[in-house]
Amino acid sequence: MSGHHAMSGHHEGAGHPAVLALGSNLGDRRDILQGAVDAIAGIEGVFVTGVSPVYETVPVGGPPQPDYLNAVMLATITIPVRELLDELHEIEVLFDRVRLVRWGPRTLDIDIITVAGELSDDPELTLPHPRAQERGFVLAPWHDIDPEAVLPGHGRVADLLARVGTDGIRRSDVPLTLPGTAS
Repeated sequence: MSGHHAMSGHHEGAGHPAVLALGSNLGDRRDILQGAVDAIAGIEGVFVTGVSPVYETVPVGGPPQPDYLNAVMLATITIPVRELLDELHEIEVLFDRVRLVRWGPRTLDIDIITVAGELSDDPELTLPHPRAQERGFVLAPWHDIDPEAVLPGHGRVADLLARVGTDGIRRSDVPLTLPGTAS
């Protein structure tokens, strides 16, 4: 065997676990989130391992705007985090032609919450995400999909969620499906 890599097949042993948060509050929010899940799953070097239930979240701060739908994805990545960030920005741009107001409504927002416990204080890519520990709409779906999850530097997601509480967020019954799984 020469050094050929099989393009298919999940080499998850070699990858790093990543947690991504998705949000949308404009347009057909559920379809946008599903489109984002499909697009992220299509990135080479990203193997999606789970998608949380969807939550509806009342926006905090900023101008009056519709409720968000939020979800969390778990993935294993075999590409550098920088590259993942670039790919996610491209996906946001595909869906997002209307980012006019800072803190305003977003067609699609994708945040990298944590990757393999990495710590980074790079202003463009702070890991873990600097406000994740305060955001029920990240903690609640993350806890649903991984009850034992830990946010590096902050402790167990279950404990953080208990502290933050779930005011203003409610679980929605619109499911997201993983590409390649029957809905």
